[in-house]
Amino acid sequence: MQGIKCQSYPSHVTLQPERYVMSTRGAALVQPDAAGLARAAEILTQGGLVSFPTETVYGLGADARNDRAVAAIFAAKGRPSFNPLIVHVGDIAAAKAICDFNDDARRLAAVFWPGALTLVLPLRPQAGISRLVTAGLDSIAVQGAGP
Repeated sequence: MQGIKCQSYPSHVTLQPERYVMSTRGAALVQPDAAGLARAAEILTQGGLVSFPTETVYGLGADARNDRAVAAIFAAKGRPSFNPLIVHVGDIAAAKAICDFNDDARRLAAVFWPGALTLVLPLRPQAGISRLVTAGLDSIAVQGAGP
């Protein structure tokens, strides 16, 4: 099958549809209100993917504890498995549950979260995060998405 040129990709990128096929079957647009957020949370809980706006681009999210859901992000994006993902957390307490915060990390998060600051910190061994997220590393990238 021939590659496809796509306007949203640089001119030197050719998509290979036989490698990166993503179905929109079951896709839904939800509003950024309580009902929409509840639906997105339900999708994540069921192992699905959601797209969400960040400070600069739209992200593709999954439950970071679910190997199959995380693998679906890599497949959908054509992302190499050696390239770790960022885990978005609601607050510092949620981040502390998955990584070791030192005093510098606490101060930075308190000032810049929610925001575009991503911290790379030691992963807690029993955090339950899929090893695919960290590409097998002992550190994890976290970004605060909530207050």
